[in-house]
Amino acid sequence: MTPRVRAPQLKGRGWLNTGGRGLSIGDLRGKIVLLDFWTFCCINCLHVLDELRPLEEKYGDVLVVIGVHSPKFEHERDAEALRAAVERYEVHHPVLDDPELVTWDQYAAKAWPTLTVVDPEGYVVATMAGEGHAEGLGRLVDELVATHEAKGTLHRGDGPYVAPEAAHTTLRFPGKAVVLPDGHLLVSDSSRHSLVELEADGETVVRRIGTGTRGRADGGPDKAEFAEPQGLCLLPPELASTVGYDVVVADTVNHLLRGLTLATGEVVTLAGSGRQWRSTVDDHAHDALASDLSSPWDVAWYDDQVVIAMAGIHQLWWYDPIKRTTGVYAGTTVEALRDGPLPDVWMAQPSGLSTSADGRRLWVADSETSALRYVEDGALHTAVGQGLFDFGHMDGPADQALLQHPLGVCALADGSVLVADTYNGAVRRFDPVADEVSTLADGLAEPSDIVVTPAGDLIVVESAGHRLTALAARGATAPGTRHRTERPPTVVAAGEVTLDVIFTPAPGQKLDESFGPSTRLTVSASPPELLLEGDGATTDLSRRLVIAEGVDGGVLQVVAQAATCDAEAEHAACHLTRQDWGVPIKVSADGTQRLALVLRGLDETQA
Repeated sequence: MTPRVRAPQLKGRGWLNTGGRGLSIGDLRGKIVLLDFWTFCCINCLHVLDELRPLEEKYGDVLVVIGVHSPKFEHERDAEALRAAVERYEVHHPVLDDPELVTWDQYAAKAWPTLTVVDPEGYVVATMAGEGHAEGLGRLVDELVATHEAKGTLHRGDGPYVAPEAAHTTLRFPGKAVVLPDGHLLVSDSSRHSLVELEADGETVVRRIGTGTRGRADGGPDKAEFAEPQGLCLLPPELASTVGYDVVVADTVNHLLRGLTLATGEVVTLAGSGRQWRSTVDDHAHDALASDLSSPWDVAWYDDQVVIAMAGIHQLWWYDPIKRTTGVYAGTTVEALRDGPLPDVWMAQPSGLSTSADGRRLWVADSETSALRYVEDGALHTAVGQGLFDFGHMDGPADQALLQHPLGVCALADGSVLVADTYNGAVRRFDPVADEVSTLADGLAEPSDIVVTPAGDLIVVESAGHRLTALAARGATAPGTRHRTERPPTVVAAGEVTLDVIFTPAPGQKLDESFGPSTRLTVSASPPELLLEGDGATTDLSRRLVIAEGVDGGVLQVVAQAATCDAEAEHAACHLTRQDWGVPIKVSADGTQRLALVLRGLDETQA
C-alpha cells in the first residue's frame, strides 16, 4: 500500500484575492484543493490558467484552486508586478506570493507549471506537470467528490476567493501597436479583449473594435470578440486590396489569427481552429482554418508572408494570405537557445517581431532566453542573450550584455534595433555595427512594444502603465546587474544517472497504442558535453544517462509526452499530455544517481 503524504503548509510573503486573509492547508480542509505552481512569464502557465477556468466554474462549491506564484525572473519577485499580473490574466482564485520558493520546494515542484491535488482530508493524491490535464482533473475531482461525500469529509459551499476592486482606465494592459496609413495608432487592448484606434497623440480614442468581452465571434466593431489580443501587422497595400483586409491580428488566447478591415472595422478569422496545438511537428503546408495554433503573440510581414511568433510552442510559423495556408517556419518546440539553419533551431517563447528596413532581417524578441535574435538568409542568429537562466540589465559588448524577458522589438532605418526590455522596465538599443547594447530609457512600466511614427518619433507601449508613451531618450546607463534564475539546481553524480519520467493515466483513461508507441522521451543538454550518453529520442519514459566528469553543470532539456484514450467509451476521445523541462544541473560526487520528473502521477519512492 502506498504511504499517504500529508500536504505541507502554504508559506510565502502574502496572499492576493483573499480580502487580506491568509490561508492554511487546515483552513481548506473539506475542500478538494488544486495547487497551481506558476510564474507569470511562462506561456505554459498562462495556458493552464485558461484550462482551469471551466473546472473552477463547474466545481465551484467543492474545488478550491490556489495559485502558488513561484518566480523565475527577478521582476516577478516584485509584489506589485505580481498584483498586476493577477489582474492582467484574470486570475479568479487566491494566489500565494512565494518569492523565495518555499512552498515550491516543500511540494518538490520541478517545472512551471506544476499542479498538485490535495484531497478533503489534507493528503496529496496527484501531481502533474505541464498542460493538457483539464479532462483528467475533472475525472479525478469526480472520483474525490464521490469518495469523500460518502465518507462525510466533503464540505460544499463557497471558497475563499475575494474579487479585487475593478480599475478604470482607457487602456488596460495594452500589448502591441501599429502605425496606420493616416498616422493613427492601432493598439491591442489585451485585458479589455479589443482593439483601440487612437489619434496620433496616442491618447484620444477614435473607436474601439470588439465588444470587450472574451470570445471569438467575427463581425463588425460592435460584434467582434477577441481573447487577449497581442500582435498587429499591417499588410502591403496591394495585398490588402486582394485579400480584403488590412491588418493581421494575433488573437493570442483564442489561438487564432484575425483579419481587420480598417474602413469598416469588420473582423474575420484567418487561421486557427480555436484548439491549442498539441501535435507533432512537420514541414507541410496546412489549411489555415483547420490548423491548431498555440498562443500567437506577434506577427510581421517578412519573406513575402506573415511570420507568426508562436509563443506557446517556441516556434515561428508562416501564413500565406493568398493560399490561406500555414506551417512551421522555425523551431522544433524545444524551449532553449540554439542557432543554425531553419527550421532546426531552438527558441523560447518568441514574443516580438520586426522586419529590418531593407527587408533582409527579421528581428525576434525571444523572451524566455532574454535574447535578441534574428533570421537572415535561412538561418537563426543570436545578437544578445545567453540562455534560459541568464538575465539582467547590463550594457556594453553584445556578448556580455543582458536583457530581462523582452517582449517587443523595433528595427530602425539606420540598421539599429530597439528592444522593449520588459522586465527591466527599459528601452535598449542594439547597434549591429559596433556590436554593442545601450540603454535609451528606463523607469518604464513593463514596456511591451515600440513603434516609429511617420515623423520619426518613438512611441512605447507601457503595458503595466496602461498607456502609450512618447520616448524621450534619457541616456541612462544600465546598473550592471546580472541574475541567474533563483531555482536551485538538481545535484547529480557524474557517471550513470537514471532518468525516470513518471506518468499514470487519468482516471478512466489508458495509454493509447493505436497509432504506434504511446510515449516518447527526448533528451538533450546545454552545454552538449554535459551528456556523454543518453541524448536523443526513444519511446521509453526511463533512460540511462551518462553525465560527464569535469563539467560543473548545465541544463538538461527533457521533453516527454504520453498519448491516452478513454478506456471504456465506444468512440474514445484521444488525449496528448506533453511537458518540456529545462532542468538546471550541478555535477557533484555526492549527487543523486536518479532524476525523477512527474508528468502525471506520484513518485512513490519519495512518498
